[in-house]
Amino acid sequence: MTTVARLVLGVVLISAGGLKIGNPSDSVLAVKAYQLLPDSVATMVGYGLPILEIVVGVLLVIGLLTRVAAVVAALLMFAFVFGIAWAWANGLRIDCGCFGGGGQLGAGQEPTYLLDILRDFGLVLLGAWTARFPPGRFALDQALGLAGGERNREKEEND
Repeated sequence: MTTVARLVLGVVLISAGGLKIGNPSDSVLAVKAYQLLPDSVATMVGYGLPILEIVVGVLLVIGLLTRVAAVVAALLMFAFVFGIAWAWANGLRIDCGCFGGGGQLGAGQEPTYLLDILRDFGLVLLGAWTARFPPGRFALDQALGLAGGERNREKEEND
């Protein structure tokens, strides 16, 4: 189960970051549309977010530093849930910008806040699961002996 959770979360992050990294100005526009951060901070977040998503996603897919990556991913997803809920509560009509694009919606377009929040909250749960349990046997952490868990702790105590 943990292998599936980290792969789903990792692929989603790589996809989201990959779709944004080629057009950083759209990413900046999407972050600014939430009206949560000062412009200078929103600009830095807009440029840095796709890189962070890709790096964390790759770490999850290969299973390296899995628990740290899972915590970062869960916190990112929670921040996205908060941001979308903020936009909804404040009557903003924006595209979440989760997979590129973003900014104000055009005439006739409706926001999909509830679906976006449910999706991202599901991803928060996957991150929490991945952080809680060992990364699975197909993870680099496992191959390198970095997986942690009870077996490794017991082995260290007995050595």
